[in-house]
Amino acid sequence: MIVSTTHTLQGKKVERYLGVVSGEAIMGANVVRDFLASVTDVIGGRSSSYENKLAEGREIALREMQEKAQRLGANAVIGVDLDFETLRDGMMMCVATGTAVYMKDEE
Repeated sequence: MIVSTTHTLQGKKVERYLGVVSGEAIMGANVVRDFLASVTDVIGGRSSSYENKLAEGREIALREMQEKAQRLGANAVIGVDLDFETLRDGMMMCVATGTAVYMKDEE
């Protein structure tokens, strides 16, 4: 399945719009990861533990969105938007939203 942040795909034409689809992932962060991230913040650098958690959340949200699109008969999701939020108690949320479509090659 093609997933794109754009609203058009080169060489393809939208035949049917099937609706808005979304996927969500809410991930907990643990105390050890929080501590290590705070140390990284103090000394500088990147927090690979949080980067990995964000990547995991993004993959889950995109996969869930694609599964919903597939159940609608879509072969692509266009106009995809990813939102990340931090929730209280150390929770992180990733939401993927897009438009499920059936596309065919342009003639």
